[in-house]
Amino acid sequence: MSTAQVQQIETSFLKDFAALTKVRLAVSVLFSSIAGYILGAEVLDVLRLVILSVGGYCMVGASNAFNQVIEKDLDKLMFRTQDRPVPAGRISVNSALTIAIILTIVGLVCLYYLSPKACMFGAVSIFCYVSLYTPLKTKTPLAVFVGAIPGAIPFMLGWVAATNEFGIEPGTLFMIQFFWQFPHFWAIGWFLYEDYERGGFFMLPTGKKDATTAKQIIIYTVWTILCSLIPVFGKTGDLKITVFSGVLVLLLGLWMLYKAVILFKERTSEAAKKLMLVSVLYISALQIIYVVDKIITQWI
Repeated sequence: MSTAQVQQIETSFLKDFAALTKVRLAVSVLFSSIAGYILGAEVLDVLRLVILSVGGYCMVGASNAFNQVIEKDLDKLMFRTQDRPVPAGRISVNSALTIAIILTIVGLVCLYYLSPKACMFGAVSIFCYVSLYTPLKTKTPLAVFVGAIPGAIPFMLGWVAATNEFGIEPGTLFMIQFFWQFPHFWAIGWFLYEDYERGGFFMLPTGKKDATTAKQIIIYTVWTILCSLIPVFGKTGDLKITVFSGVLVLLLGLWMLYKAVILFKERTSEAAKKLMLVSVLYISALQIIYVVDKIITQWI
C-alpha cells in the first residue's frame, strides 16, 4: 500500500471519527465546560484545562457514538443522518461500540483526576443520554426534558471540576443551560419536523408545529432569561456578575425572546431556524460575558 493510500485511509477515518463523535457539538460542549471551569477556579491551571478538554470531549463523543449505534436503523430514514458513518456502513457497529467504550473510560479517568464529583456527573450524563433520552425520543416528547439533564451538565461540570464542590453556583449554571435547551431544541425540532417524523422521533412538546408549542418556547425562553440574571443579585454564592453584564445578558435574552415571539406569529421553519441560531449566540455570548465579567472584576 502506497503512502498516499495510507494517508487517504487515515483522513477518511478521521472524518468518520469526527462525524461519529459529532465534533462540532463536542466543541460547543467543551466551550461550556471551560467557561464553567474558569468561573469556578481561583487560579487557572493550563494542564487541568487540557485534561478537562480531553475528558469532556471523550464523554460527549462516547454519548454520540453510543447514540448512533442505537439509532443506526432510524438514522437511515432521515436525510440529515443517513450519511453518518454507522448507518452508512463506513464504521461497523462493533467498531463504533469499541470506540464509545474507550472514550467512556478515558473520559471518566480524566474527570476523576480532576474531581471525583465531576467524574460522577460525567457518568450521569452518559447514562441519561444513552439509556434514557435516546430510547425515549421515539416514544414521547418528554424525551426533550430528560435530554435537557445531560445537556445542562457541561456548564456546571467545569465549576465542579475546578472546585470539587457542588452548591448553588454550579446549580445555577445547570439551571441556566437546562431551561435554555427547550427553546433551542424545540426550534430545531420545528424546522426539521418532517425529517424527524420520518425517523419516528417526537421532538416537539405537542407533537405538532402549533400555537401551543410556540407558546411553550416563549415561556421557556423567559425562564432562561430570568435564570441567567440571578447572579446579578448576589444570591448565588461566589457566582456573581455586575449590573452592566446583567444588562448585556438581558438584551441578549430579549433578542432571543423577540425571535421566539416571531416564531409564534409566523410559525414557519425559517423563523424557527433564526431562533435556533440566536439561541446558540445567546448561550455562547452569555458564557463569554460571565467569564469576562469575572476577569475584569478580579483586576479591579
